[in-house]
Parts: sequence; C-alpha cells; structure tokens
Amino acid sequence: MTAVMHIYGALLQVPGLDAPDLTLSENIEQIWADTGFMKWPLSACLILGLIVIAWKFVDLQGKAGKTRKVLRDVDELLNERRIREALELTRDSNAPAAKILYAGLERHDEGTERVMKAIENQGLIELSRLESGLVVLATLTNIAPLLGFLGTVIGMIQAFQAIEVAGEVEATLVAGGIKVALLTTAAGLVIAIPVSIGHNYFVSRIDSLVIDMEESAQKMIDALHNMGTAA
Repeated sequence: MTAVMHIYGALLQVPGLDAPDLTLSENIEQIWADTGFMKWPLSACLILGLIVIAWKFVDLQGKAGKTRKVLRDVDELLNERRIREALELTRDSNAPAAKILYAGLERHDEGTERVMKAIENQGLIELSRLESGLVVLATLTNIAPLLGFLGTVIGMIQAFQAIEVAGEVEATLVAGGIKVALLTTAAGLVIAIPVSIGHNYFVSRIDSLVIDMEESAQKMIDALHNMGTAA
C-alpha cells in the first residue's frame, strides 16, 4: 500500500493532475476509489495471501520444533538400542518426522529394503502435507500482476475512450484512465512481491526440514543394521 501511495504521489506531479494535500486516510480512500472495480479482485488476492502466509508460518514453526525434538529423542533411544521405546515415541507424535520414522521402525524386522521403502512412501505423503498451501501462494504470485496488467489495459481503454468522445487530447480527459492503469499495475506488483518472498521462504524451510528428516532416517537405518535387526 505504501508503494502504491508513492506511485500515486508521483502521478500527481504530472501537469494537469495536481490535487490538494490529503491526510493518510484520505489518500487511502482516494487510492481505493481511483483503482476502479479491479480493487476487488486485487483485495481478495491480498487478503488470501496474508491469511495463507500467516497460517503457513505458524504451521511450519510448530512442525519444525516438534521435528527437532523427535529426531533428537529417537537418535538417543536408538543409540541405546531401545527400539520399542522409539517406536512408541514416534507412534504417539504427530510430527512429520515421527510418522516417517515410525513407518520404518514398524518394519524393522522385515529387512532393510522394506524399511527404506516404507520410509520413502511415508516421506512422500508428509512432503505433500508440508507443501500444502504453497500452490495458493504460487498462484497468487502469478495472478496478482496479471490482474494489475488487466487493470492497466482497462485504464488505457478508458483514457482513449475519453479522447474519442471529446475529440481532442487533454490531460484532464485521460487522467482517470491513467490513474487506474498505474494504480492497478502497482497494486498487483505490491501484492505479488511479498507473496513470492513468502513462498520462497516456505520452500526453503520445507527443504531444510526434509534434509533433517532424511539424515535422521538414514541414521535410523544404519542403527538398525548395526543392531542386526534390519539385516
């Protein structure tokens, strides 16, 4: 919104587009009105993006904390050859890492290949759950600028229509169309940039969690092999 206001302020410096000084709330109301009907889909993108980002941040923070604790506790139990306790611990936890390790520990007496296959299958399931919501952010990253560009086209059409009706070119005639064109483009980019940053941040966090879980799963397989239970 701040970026939109800056662009709007720059627009007011164009000859013929001067406007009286406005307060912050009046500026926001003016921008809201000048954006035209495109303000509704752009606002929907902004609200949805903020909701998904907030939910995903809290969700990953909680899962990351649980994952670190489970991986640490399971490593300790396996080092002490306490497979039954490790199995109970992972069964009672809802952390993604716990479910992956439980799938392997549950088949510890069926051979290494069965353990690895179980871990791989459960890992794919947990990865899809970790990535839930990311498709929404990725879609918004693409849709918001496109909506802004659509508003730009609509604004320019309005400007040319005004010229066509008047039969002459004057700044005051095309001002409304130009404002819609610039504001919708700016709004689309202002929405897409933070959403894209949030999407990439969550992808990196998920990749980090996946690496930790893969390392722990490999440690578990090695520990079971050393104990002769997965041979």
